[in-house]
This record gives sequence, structure tokens and C-alpha cells, in this order.
Amino acid sequence: MEKKWWHGKTAYQIYPKSFYDSNGDGIGDLPGIIEKLDYLQELGIEILWISPVYVSPCADQGYDIADYYGIDPKFGTMEDMDRLLEETKKRGIAVLMDLVVNHCSDEHEWFRKALEDPDGEYGKYFYIEDMKDGALPTNWSGYFGGDVWEPIPGTDKCYLHVFHKKQPDLNWENPKVREEIYNMVNWWLDKGLAGFRVDAIVNIKKPLPFTSYPADRDDGRSSMDQVLKHASGIGEFLGELRDRTFASHDAFTIGEVFNVSDDEMADYIGENGYFSSMFDFRQTLEGKSILGWLDSRIPSPDDYKRCCFESQAQGEACGYLANIIENHDEPRGVSHYLPKHAQHETGKKLLATMYFMQKGLPFIYQGQELGMENKGDWTIEEIDDCSTHGEYQRCLEAGCSEERALEIVSHYSRDNARTPFQWDDSAQAGFTNGTPWLVVNETYKKINAAEQVTRADSVLSYYKKMIALRKNPQYAETIVYGKTEPIMTEEHDIMAYFRRGEGRDLFVIGNFDCISRTVEVSEMTAKAKVLLNNCEDFELSEGMLTLKPHQALVVAL
Repeated sequence: MEKKWWHGKTAYQIYPKSFYDSNGDGIGDLPGIIEKLDYLQELGIEILWISPVYVSPCADQGYDIADYYGIDPKFGTMEDMDRLLEETKKRGIAVLMDLVVNHCSDEHEWFRKALEDPDGEYGKYFYIEDMKDGALPTNWSGYFGGDVWEPIPGTDKCYLHVFHKKQPDLNWENPKVREEIYNMVNWWLDKGLAGFRVDAIVNIKKPLPFTSYPADRDDGRSSMDQVLKHASGIGEFLGELRDRTFASHDAFTIGEVFNVSDDEMADYIGENGYFSSMFDFRQTLEGKSILGWLDSRIPSPDDYKRCCFESQAQGEACGYLANIIENHDEPRGVSHYLPKHAQHETGKKLLATMYFMQKGLPFIYQGQELGMENKGDWTIEEIDDCSTHGEYQRCLEAGCSEERALEIVSHYSRDNARTPFQWDDSAQAGFTNGTPWLVVNETYKKINAAEQVTRADSVLSYYKKMIALRKNPQYAETIVYGKTEPIMTEEHDIMAYFRRGEGRDLFVIGNFDCISRTVEVSEMTAKAKVLLNNCEDFELSEGMLTLKPHQALVVAL
């Protein structure tokens, strides 16, 4: 593998609206991020992904962009962004922004002009179709529920939106649209961005001409998962995007890409792939259902282990994946992947070890390094997320009681990851001195940065140790580039693997069980050096290793 500047780094995602509010309006902002850069530097972060701060009406929390060249006033100014780029550069931190180009906002100038003249130049920037006898062009179901077609008032036409109705899809078949996008991407890269996280990019290629597909949902609609299987030729768009923008800037790009086959992996993240890397979503998809959260199940530790090892094998063949346990679109990882009996600090360190020590670029989502948890006890009035409201209605339509529907969506809601960052145990968790835009998780009094930053055995301190180990010159080559070799795959609630490097091997093992477990590890002798241990000690006798409940070890062999 050709070595790249970003391979050995650790990345961190900020959801700006919930990170830190500098002016008391209840909304996190760019000056707030600048104020907390020293915290990120001390953690060991070298790549920072900032979720959207562009001008937006926020129908989907900023992923509906009304001006790609402007900073929304609620987040600050372009001068604040310039200052952020300056301050991160001083600290050796590379900045990524979201590239959201499958769709824009219905308040974007292009779409406003399209509505004025649907058959004109800007009408061709979108997918605007005729409704024959009032019928919609297809039976496709959007990601947030309902039809993907929205009628245009006063006409017999409709426009396509695979997400929220305020997010009209851009027509990538139109070369003028692509040129506008490339100009914008290069403008930001010239300004000093190190690259982009590329949002929802697999949706830019639609199967044409538009047609309906067999229903795979009980409402008679066809899910977008099925629709995209009929789309071909996306590589032409992605290759052009890479060549016209990313390549000339040596930009780091990470794609939000789902369900790529083994045959396609090299095209996406190989030596001349469309992107530098892509997120490993295999674990986040485990247990999910096209029928929605009502039909989903929470993965077990054995499910999690299997998914990780499958992804490691797939990535090993051609490229470098990015490893996560949570992001702004998922519930908190410690509440989703850990059994109830493991949802404490020892268990949180266990999960952190298992994901962080695999081959790939580790991403930390804000608050993950503290072990922040799902809020859990939501009322439907407290929930802001549009997808959660859609799933709640879907549960009610399926016959669930309001209580049961709320119980289901409370676990999966994206708002679990969007509650304000828990800085300290003061009012509003130290996030704001005003009223926060989203309710604070009540756990802030016991889970917060101020309490953990000085405690040597905290989750935060453990993350610092993992990041430092990744940079340690004695072990970095193995951790960054060594092959992942799973072992004990049939051991229930035990996850174990070797990292095989040139001249040095590491052994990683974790016990997800609530009881001690003894396993045979012939390669681990008394000469082995324990690099990380989330418990005080361990037992090793004649190749037999006994782990305490929820214990994790990283050992240099």
C-alpha cells in the first residue's frame, strides 16, 4: 500500500450545533469550536471533520444547503471559518467539511429559479417530471418515509427528493450541474480545506428512465435500496469528480458509501479510487431493516465481531477503511453495541479497544471519548430529528401503541448523538449559558469532560492512551499497516485478533461476557508486553489467559 499523509492519524467529527456555544444563543458555533481546539489537540486529534455549517434552513440539520459558498449566521461568519483554518493549521490539525451534492435545499437559488420556469435552464438542474393524470412517476419510497416525488403547486409537474421534500435531488446527468459542483469544491480546497466527507454520494446516479419497481414494503412502495440496485454508471461521475477536484489538491476524501461489493472496493478506495477512504458501515447496518426501526434488532457482540472481521477482510484486499462506532446519524455506540451489563466505563473501554485497534483510520464522534450514552427517555415533543418522527409515525401505522412506538425510536433516534456535548456538570452541561436547541442528556452530571480530564482511569484518558499508542514509533507500523488476523471466531462473547506487522505483532482481545473467561493463547508468553489494559491486572499461566468480565488487552508479542 502506498503510504499517505493521513494514514497514521486519528480523526474526530464535530456536530457544530451541539459542540460548544460561544454566544449564549443555544446553538454551537465556529467560535465555540475554535475555543475548544486545545482540548482536541490534547486528545491527539489530527483530522477534524466538521458537519455542515453552510447557509441552510435546517430541515435536515444543515444537510439541506441553500448556499455552498456561505456560512450560516447561526454558526458564525466566513471570517470565523478562515480563523478556524488558521488556528487548526497552527495545531497540525487538517480540516474536512461535508460535501453534500446529491441534493441542495429548496431555498437554493437554483431551485427557486427552477420553480419559476420548470422547463427552463434551471429546471434541468433537478429531476422535474410530468404527472400524468395526477399519478406520480414512480412508486419509490424516500429514506425519511413517504414518496420521493413532491408536486409543484400550480403545475402538473413534480420534483424528485430521495430525502426530505426540502432537499431536491440535483441532476448529475446535466454537465452544467457537475461544473457548478466542481467549481465549488475547488474553491473550498483552495481556501485551505484538507478534504471532504462526501455525503450520500451513492444516490447521485438514478436508474433512468424513471420506472416503478416491485414493492418491498407493505405500503406498496419500493425502497431506495432496491432502486439503487438498478442504477449503473456512477463511476463515470465519481471518477470525474476526483480528477477535476480532489486529485490536484492531494485532498483526503471519505465517502459515505454503503453495500459496496468486493469487486467494487478497488474502484472506490483502491490505488486510484474515487475516494481516499470510506466508512465501514457493516456494523451499523447489522440488524437494520428496509421496513424501518420497527423491524430492526440490536446487534449482539458476536454480530459486531463478525461484521468487523468481514470488513477487515474486504478492506485488506484493496484499500484503507475508516472505522467508527457512532456518528451524527446513529445512536451512541456504547448504548447500541454493548450488552446492558457492560454499559459502564470498563465496558466502554472494551468497545473502544476493539474498534480502535483494527486496521483503518479511526474516527471519534464528539462525546464518544467520554463514553456519552443514548438519552433514551425521550418524549416525542423533545425529538427534533425528522427521520425519527417519520419512524414514529410508521410504528403507529403498524399498530404500535404510542408508548411502544416511542420506546422503539428512542433507541435508534439520531438525536441521541446530537444532544449537547457534556463539558462539565454545570447547568446545560457547560454547553451554553442560554437555552440549548436540543435537550441535554441528564447523564451530564456524571459523564462530562471536566470530571474525566484529570482522572487517570477515565474513558477520556483511555482514548488518549490509544491515540498515543497509534503514534508510538515502536508500534505505529503494525497498528497503521499491519494485517488483521482474527482468531477465536467461534468463541461466544470473545473478540480477538492479531495485528501482524513487519517484525512486530500485536495481540488484541476483549471479553464481552459478564463472567471471567479463560482462553488459550499460545503466542502470549511471560515476555509479552501489555500496552493497554482496561482492568488492573490479568491472569496468564502456561498459555492460558483468563480475562475478567469486560476486560480488554492490547499486547506486544
